[in-house]
Amino acid sequence: MGTAQERPGPERDEPGTVGGDFEIRIKGRIGQPFLTAFAELTVTVNPPETILHGAGLDQAALYGILDRIQALGLELVEVRRLPGGQGGADPGSGASA
Repeated sequence: MGTAQERPGPERDEPGTVGGDFEIRIKGRIGQPFLTAFAELTVTVNPPETILHGAGLDQAALYGILDRIQALGLELVEVRRLPGGQGGADPGSGASA
């Protein structure tokens, strides 16, 4: 058996991991009580989805938002990095749930 070679991953201080602008789509309309859980984001209701916009989010902030979505029992539809953000990922890439 061969051994796996370790490749260094991005460090937290590298420019590629610093904040980016993200769009997070949630199925359905979220009501006023849920909106307080996302106070740091811009929320747009565009039936049949609710769209959360976050500017300058680093990886920890993004995961925190995704954890809140899951904890509230909301259905995640899509997360994508918006063009023009500071992050190092491909602007056209996105993850669908």
